[in-house]
Amino acid sequence: MLGDISKAEQIYIATGYTDMRKSIDGLCAIVQQNFQMNPFQKNLFLFSGRKHDRLKILYWEGDGFLLLYKRLEGGKFQWPKDAQAARSISIQEFRWLLEGLSIDQPKAVKKVTIAKVI
Repeated sequence: MLGDISKAEQIYIATGYTDMRKSIDGLCAIVQQNFQMNPFQKNLFLFSGRKHDRLKILYWEGDGFLLLYKRLEGGKFQWPKDAQAARSISIQEFRWLLEGLSIDQPKAVKKVTIAKVI
């Protein structure tokens, strides 16, 4: 189905900023060359420009790429300003980002992973 991003296995955010003039091929090249990842996996790749008022999402649907674009009329996305890298985020962090919140919520309850003892 066109645009069903709910089937994405992982969500990756390109921290820093990206040239928003890039199209699908340019964003795929960033994923492959800069992040050493495969853009043909069922993952969401999020990109933002310098002003952080625009967002592009790249997603492989199995038969072609989907490119989503959102421009805010007022406000900015709370985008991580780390060096240019890919960072995995959860679906909750993705929701926070789209709602204008920081993905690094200091008071959010974090999941605990327990090591398996043999």
